[in-house]
Amino acid sequence: MRRLLRVIIVSGIVLATLLLVVAGTGVFVVRHSFPTYDGTVELSGLDADVEVVRDANGIPQIYADRPSDLFAAQGYVHAQDRFFEMDFRRHVTSGRLAELFGKKALETDKFVRTLGWRRVAEKELGLLTPATRQYLDDYARGVNAYLSNHSGSGLSLEYAVLSLKGTDYHPEPWTAADSLAWLKAMAWDLGRGGMDDEITRTKLASKFPARNVASLYPQYPYDRNEPIMSTGAVGSDGKFTAAPAETEARRGMLSEELLKSLDTVDKVAKGLPTLLGSGDGIGSNAWVVSGQHTTTGKPLLANDPHLGSTMPGIWTQVGLHCNTVKVSCPYDVSGFSFSGLPGVVIGHNNAISWGFTNLDPDVTDLYLEKFSGDGVIYNNRVQPLITREEKFKVAGQDEEVTITVRESRHGPIISDVGDDQREAGELAAQRLKNPEAYGIAIQWTALTPGRTADALFAMNRAQDWQSFRNAASLFEAPSQNLVYADRDGHIGYQAPGRVPIRNVGNGDWPVPGWDPQYRWKGFIPFAAMPTETDPEDGIIVTANQAVVPKTYQYQLTNDWDYGYRSQQILDRIRAAGKLDVNSMAAIQLDTKNRIAEILVPYLLQIAIDDEFDRQGQDTLRNWDFTQPADSAPAAYFNIVWRNLLAFTFQDQLPKGTWPEGGSRWFEVMRTLIMQPNSSWWDDLETQQKESRDDILREALVEGRKEITTKMARDPSSWEWGKLHKLTLTNQTMGQSGIGVVDKLFNRGPYELGGGSSTVDATAWDASKGYTVTATPSMRMVVDLSDFDKSRWINLTGVSGHAFTSNYTDQTDLWVRGETLPWAFTKGAVEAAREHTLTFSKPEN
Repeated sequence: MRRLLRVIIVSGIVLATLLLVVAGTGVFVVRHSFPTYDGTVELSGLDADVEVVRDANGIPQIYADRPSDLFAAQGYVHAQDRFFEMDFRRHVTSGRLAELFGKKALETDKFVRTLGWRRVAEKELGLLTPATRQYLDDYARGVNAYLSNHSGSGLSLEYAVLSLKGTDYHPEPWTAADSLAWLKAMAWDLGRGGMDDEITRTKLASKFPARNVASLYPQYPYDRNEPIMSTGAVGSDGKFTAAPAETEARRGMLSEELLKSLDTVDKVAKGLPTLLGSGDGIGSNAWVVSGQHTTTGKPLLANDPHLGSTMPGIWTQVGLHCNTVKVSCPYDVSGFSFSGLPGVVIGHNNAISWGFTNLDPDVTDLYLEKFSGDGVIYNNRVQPLITREEKFKVAGQDEEVTITVRESRHGPIISDVGDDQREAGELAAQRLKNPEAYGIAIQWTALTPGRTADALFAMNRAQDWQSFRNAASLFEAPSQNLVYADRDGHIGYQAPGRVPIRNVGNGDWPVPGWDPQYRWKGFIPFAAMPTETDPEDGIIVTANQAVVPKTYQYQLTNDWDYGYRSQQILDRIRAAGKLDVNSMAAIQLDTKNRIAEILVPYLLQIAIDDEFDRQGQDTLRNWDFTQPADSAPAAYFNIVWRNLLAFTFQDQLPKGTWPEGGSRWFEVMRTLIMQPNSSWWDDLETQQKESRDDILREALVEGRKEITTKMARDPSSWEWGKLHKLTLTNQTMGQSGIGVVDKLFNRGPYELGGGSSTVDATAWDASKGYTVTATPSMRMVVDLSDFDKSRWINLTGVSGHAFTSNYTDQTDLWVRGETLPWAFTKGAVEAAREHTLTFSKPEN
């Protein structure tokens, strides 16, 4: 005890000394990394001077004579604003987080290295066009030019904090593969939904009959929520057609050893850092309307991707302009980019605009592999495994850690990651009296090298629908819904991506890897992927709902979003009359809760005797079902909703499968509410059998108690935003648990309206609480009649440096639902000019 006390005392002295040092030098350390936005900087390899014009929000517009200069300057600018974020991302994507954060990050590194994101990225380099390869190298040249003159706290405050922890780390030069590896992270975060559902279904199937599991995964409600296209099939020529066509999956293996391995795979996968985000709140809205619906007679396009809420935000804004647009320098594009990746991902150029939402097809399959010696069984024969060693440097320890990664014909054995996998396999073999062990392999389309980087640059320079589709044909992972508009008045939709064709089954369950009938036969041809141009009604809405009706011959997924957001957007557009930029932006802020519209009539029918309890119920009368931050009925309803889900399902479902409360649970409850005596309503922890009305009453009464405890007795003091808060959290330092460090990097909390599966999609996880878990990461509305009338906003700001003026300068506007003018033409950019940085060739 004395020794412990001494350690505490010494630690306290060290901490006090550290705080004094920080107090004395804090201003210098914090400001040391602030970038210079004015002046002249020499940058080797330039043909001519490059100019970077920034507005008051620090948004850079870059002007150059040739593409190589343009992308080199973008690399420098990204490094100026967000190098630590870039460095963190490349450590995640290459499985090297433990080099920065020690042993606690090692399990994540093992999983990423087992998947081989970086290895695939390096293979992709050889597939790209010479121009794309050159642009990646030019971008890296710009990043490294910045690194050559900045280090330690001069690069970013985070490095100063790491040095205080004793981490001796110096960033290595940036490479083209560092940029490409980020595309693998995109594909993982936006394409892992199929794997997550596969694991969850299997866990549920171990406890419930198939019909019970099916009730938790309802069919898409085509009769109420329209798919993106009302008709669709593949014609005899193999091409997608809007004309209707003529109109079973087998369940995978289910065993105790599979469930044990799945538990660990699920745990490790969910432990990966949130790069774009994961879970029920990840989705997006994007829609486009033709000139027949607008005040200008030209199209309008809106997009707001719903992703994880990080500090800094996922996106950074940029404009990339050739001084003279011509064949040798074809770029005049502006929009949202990722730090670490050249080009613009979402935005517009001088002729077209485009937006993304997640198509989320099922592009991953889990295979239960049966081991035999050093190989696996396939088609009654033993096939050798491919093996490789991966070594990990770990901060705080001298010795490297080494693992052996094994791959079957289906992909990496991901059940090798973690401490209890092999033991589980051995126990399973003993129970089965079988010398064979078992594991889980993952087959995932993004592990096949592709040309998505080529697609991004091709989109940036596309001038019409055909050139845009040609670019989309190269976009292999992650599969997205692409919406399109051009200045000539055309609008369109295209689904790109590499989507598997399964010989047997539909990807809903893990399947036996030893049985060749479960192989992938190939991929859906691009010509057969859903597409549409200039639909008769002049409206295309994508919000992760079903893309095509059941007449489409290929399977994309069984796990669409259930269409509550998309239908609300459609209804708003159809009721709006002529739209302008402001009315498009207003739709993005729609907070109507469509499950509340369904449930509240049932809640109001419940007899509640106690006047105090009835006060909560009374707030729901005459409610319009919208959820602004100051709404009392929204606050009460969402507490009741959370309790309703908990009282209905938590007594029967395993904890890891408890309802998150998003669109799937909207649809589950919409069906269940009409079945008052369903077994789901019964509380297994009581002796009597409960019905629907018993659970509704309990949710109402307990909800009244909870809101009183959390807020006030008087309903006039209830506000949804007081529960539903967003804290922008730095992915590394902001989760240290040390208050002073967290406050350096995090911002908030902010009180928000909206909710899960509302158009203003500020998601929350009902199994955990009311805290916002995902948000619209940006919002944009593009006016094809005049690009300078377009509007945009970022969740945070362009800067990743804590305490700079552009760290969160867009956040307050975003919270209020406001946007910024989006200057595009040279005249508009000049009018907003606040800073000018010139890159010049070195004199010698």
